[in-house]
Amino acid sequence: MKKVIHYCWFGGNSIPESAQRCIDSWKKFLPDFEIIQWNETNFDINTCEYVKEAYSHKKWAFVSDYARFKILLENGGLYFDTDVEVIKPLDEIILKGSFLGCEKLMINPGLGMGFDFDNNKKGKMIIEEILNFYEGIHFENPDGSLNQTTIVEYTTTVFKKYGFKEKNSIQEINGISIYPNEYFCPMDPIEKKVIITDKTLTIHHYDASWYGKPEKEIINLCQFLNKKLQLPWRISKRISVLLINLKYEGLFKTFKRFLNKIIKK
Repeated sequence: MKKVIHYCWFGGNSIPESAQRCIDSWKKFLPDFEIIQWNETNFDINTCEYVKEAYSHKKWAFVSDYARFKILLENGGLYFDTDVEVIKPLDEIILKGSFLGCEKLMINPGLGMGFDFDNNKKGKMIIEEILNFYEGIHFENPDGSLNQTTIVEYTTTVFKKYGFKEKNSIQEINGISIYPNEYFCPMDPIEKKVIITDKTLTIHHYDASWYGKPEKEIINLCQFLNKKLQLPWRISKRISVLLINLKYEGLFKTFKRFLNKIIKK
């Protein structure tokens, strides 16, 4: 695997101290790795309609959803979101080859992922499928609302086609190792309690530094429903999106979008 760490920082804002601390942790535990920031100057924001539209709405996190996979597919190496702190060397996992991590039993590509597809065409095929999917959808819905389905949902859905199961164990899908929560996501997002085990390599701090107010409210409500009311993560997410959309877009737009989704099905 190439000794390079990629991260995305679109929008031109200065990097907050919390993100810089995480970047410093990468330098500490992966000292031989080059670190590359991807932004408007070295990534084509017109690469597909989804990215172009997300960028026009200043939804930087959604721009990075596509960008991270394209960057790794073309360049190889590792990727981290800027709220991921490395707390232990990743040598053993890196030596095993391509990997992804899970959050709430779903695959979250932002937690830390690495790709080395020189001898793994089947694994490369899955990532190409994710990119092709993004290249066929829009960030702007026909009714003017925004498609805020996360990369966690899209990635998990695609990997399920190849045998991924929502279970708390290491899985290998087409030569890509997928690790459970304790490896890359040991923090409880509600109580901010961290449970470190001997297997934990990174901590996802849930900064959501690129998200606007509506997106952060969706995340907070989703976490509350999942933790306090014990609702499944997918159901919590759908309820949260519905309620926050009602708050910001009103009944008519939300209902219209709901009907459009039913019609498409």
